[in-house]
Amino acid sequence: MAVTTARTLSLDTLVARERHRRARGRTRTTCSPRLALPAGMSLPLGCDAVSVPEAHARRMVPRLPRIGCVYADDRDRWWWIVPAGSDVALHWPAPAHYVNGALLPDGGRPPGLIHRPAATVPYTPPIPLYLALCRVTGTTPTWCRPVTA
Repeated sequence: MAVTTARTLSLDTLVARERHRRARGRTRTTCSPRLALPAGMSLPLGCDAVSVPEAHARRMVPRLPRIGCVYADDRDRWWWIVPAGSDVALHWPAPAHYVNGALLPDGGRPPGLIHRPAATVPYTPPIPLYLALCRVTGTTPTWCRPVTA
């Protein structure tokens, strides 16, 4: 008689597996280019990006304790590098656009680097970035919203 054991997976593990599955399928089919990181940068936590209209981005800068790599495109959007998974349990408010894997949209010139940190990691801390974006857009952060049944 064979004995089977059930393995319990945490929500974090399930989210990570689904994100990995989606990213793998997307890169195979679309071959979208990624934001090009400067030489010498390391990605110990993976890499995603948040794009924000330039007008909002300029108002966010003074609210951030640290700024990682930031890019600007020809559509007046700034792209902030954040650790992979910075969208878990966060609903980034419009007009922000969260991009898994820092994949660029089709068309247009690739964004150019406008800020490089002195450190070797390219990340802007995602929670301060999220809070700064909520502040400039007048959006209540997800965890402060009332829960409805």
